[in-house]
Amino acid sequence: MKQPVFRIVRVSGSPVKDDDLLTDLKRVAESLGSITVPQQKYGTLGTYDYSTLIRHFGSWNKALLAAGLSLSNRINIADEELFENLLHLWEHYGRQPRRRELALSPSTISQTPYNRRFGSWTLALQAFVEYANSSEIESANAAVETYPPSQRKTGREPSLRLRWRVLQRDRFTCCGCGASPALTSGVELHVDHIIPWSKNGETMIENLQTLCSSCNIGKSNY
Repeated sequence: MKQPVFRIVRVSGSPVKDDDLLTDLKRVAESLGSITVPQQKYGTLGTYDYSTLIRHFGSWNKALLAAGLSLSNRINIADEELFENLLHLWEHYGRQPRRRELALSPSTISQTPYNRRFGSWTLALQAFVEYANSSEIESANAAVETYPPSQRKTGREPSLRLRWRVLQRDRFTCCGCGASPALTSGVELHVDHIIPWSKNGETMIENLQTLCSSCNIGKSNY
């Protein structure tokens, strides 16, 4: 005869700790395979009522942030932040990201803000490529010729446009070992100075290369 399974059922209205709420919120995110949890989804899959999280943390978005998750309904996100997230995904996958990957780590922005801003995922990709391929970076590099040789001509960190151009030129492949996230899962790409910044190397396309994390660490400042 099958033995009965006993479980403790939480009594409605009984006290609950913040840590328990956050643990359950993260559990639901994992079950969805998502970086965020819409309020309605938690109402279906969560152990507690979503109003309990709102009461404890002040709002649904504050509960998501406390759990280390992304916001599910951010509005008025700047184009630069939307494009930065797309470039990060392009680096991560070594190819054009897919719409469903917006709901997965390392994306920090869900699909809704892209649809709200651009009208569709396809139009968002088109807007990103037009922005990243714009010629502003060339004029910026040309302008540095007016600086005295003894001074720094560029900042240390390459802009989004410059990183995009280096990655495209190198076909999202490590210049050291040939690894690419498009072929091998877990490969992480970086845009690195050929002549190190610490040795007066400038942040210009001619002095930048794509390296995987292993080759970049091995290279150090040599």
